[in-house]
Amino acid sequence: MKRRTLLGAGAATLALGGGWMLLQNGQSQPGSNLLVGMANAQEATMTEIQDMVLGADDAPIEVIEYASYTCPHCKTFHDRAFKELKQNYIDTGKVRFVYREVYFDRFGLWASMVARCGDAARFFEITDMIYENQREWTASGDPATISQELQKIGKIAGLDQASLDACLTDGAFAQSLVGWFQANAERDGINSTPSFMIDGEKYANIPYTDFARILDEKLAG
Repeated sequence: MKRRTLLGAGAATLALGGGWMLLQNGQSQPGSNLLVGMANAQEATMTEIQDMVLGADDAPIEVIEYASYTCPHCKTFHDRAFKELKQNYIDTGKVRFVYREVYFDRFGLWASMVARCGDAARFFEITDMIYENQREWTASGDPATISQELQKIGKIAGLDQASLDACLTDGAFAQSLVGWFQANAERDGINSTPSFMIDGEKYANIPYTDFARILDEKLAG
């Protein structure tokens, strides 16, 4: 799958408006000037993007994950470490977990739009399915096929075709997501995925044992 591409071009079923280009050197390197030539939008048309959160709002520790749906390392984290993190820290009220998307390419953006097409409660269910089936839906590299595979995931999660069509043809929403991602990445200095902000301190991809050690030290302090 090419990692140098135009967002919103190449799939007849998805009209995202075009004009967005991702420039980067590898799957896990967004870079400091990732977005080039993004079409300008009127401020009034931009959509406010909601953070997707698991755990108690009053949890003593906040963990923010920056991840791309097309990143194999992010899949590995969600297949393994995240399950333990959720069981031992999020579900027990110790961690407020925030998931923020990173867009290497249009396919990751489309996956995000499908995940966000349902209500907030459904987001993490769809996210789990997207990661679980990452190899399958990205395998062809063909935009139309990838679009269809992502829509299949959405339908399994309970979304209907009309909702998916509306979500995936919402150019203003797509542009808002890209702008939101860029602002987050620049503010927090995100240059690889997965990356984590643990109470405001940045960490690169780390195994669960290191994650648990850092969290336990903060909880003990």
